[in-house]
Amino acid sequence: MVTHPKTDEQRQRLQEACRDILLFKNLDPEQFSQVLDAMFEKSFEVGEHIIDQDDDGDNFYVIERGIFDICMRVDGIEKTVGAYDNRGSFGELALMYNTPRAATIIATSPGALWCLDRLTFRRIIVKNNALKRRLYEEFIESLPFLTSLELSERMKVVDVLSSKPFSNEEQIISQGDLADCFYIVESGQVRITMKRSRDEEVDIATCSRGQYFGELALVTNKPRAASAYAVGSVKCLVMDVQAFERLLGPCMDIMKRNIANYEEQLVTLFGNSTTDIEEKNL
Repeated sequence: MVTHPKTDEQRQRLQEACRDILLFKNLDPEQFSQVLDAMFEKSFEVGEHIIDQDDDGDNFYVIERGIFDICMRVDGIEKTVGAYDNRGSFGELALMYNTPRAATIIATSPGALWCLDRLTFRRIIVKNNALKRRLYEEFIESLPFLTSLELSERMKVVDVLSSKPFSNEEQIISQGDLADCFYIVESGQVRITMKRSRDEEVDIATCSRGQYFGELALVTNKPRAASAYAVGSVKCLVMDVQAFERLLGPCMDIMKRNIANYEEQLVTLFGNSTTDIEEKNL
């Protein structure tokens, strides 16, 4: 068992950095503690490459601080396709699926990362994900909007999902907020609302098991256009924005068609599209 000793201050910083990492959400307390024990801290300067596309994977990385560009070589041309800004994690795909690195990550500011070695990652995270796959395999295969994905790609979706419970009337997303997650209803019902004016909120849809919400802001890169509330006890599967973009690219056409349906619904309800409503509420 790999252990890197840490001061109380380091342990506290590490726990804070790992708090919202979806891959760690399904670990039990003992597994999570073993992961924290095995992680080690590394600093990077501007311009340093953390990983390079096509290399073998050695570590999984959790960002404590710093800005890191995501670069991909497409048809021989290197393009910056995104960035991590003082939060998030990367490097899991090569370790999970024994594939070369899918992108290059470059520090664009001084930064600090927590690293987890390949063997510990595979022993704890990959093993845990195999259990989760068995649990969610049937459910994920039944989702119509994932039909354009191969079975292996659908299983990758399972790997990056975490389950989150919500109590009756708890707000899941809030209109106007920046979007960082996508949700699939695992059980229960979710009420979707939109503000007709500053003081009036109108129900526009209800989502039940197998339906999804929260994708509109991720597809359009705009703030949340609606709010969502739990109706009774609800469990949702949650996927972060980076995984959404990386894994659900082939599903975008279906999602865009559904967004066109939203627009029709909204015109019927409000006489306006989402864009008009957003402008009116500014």
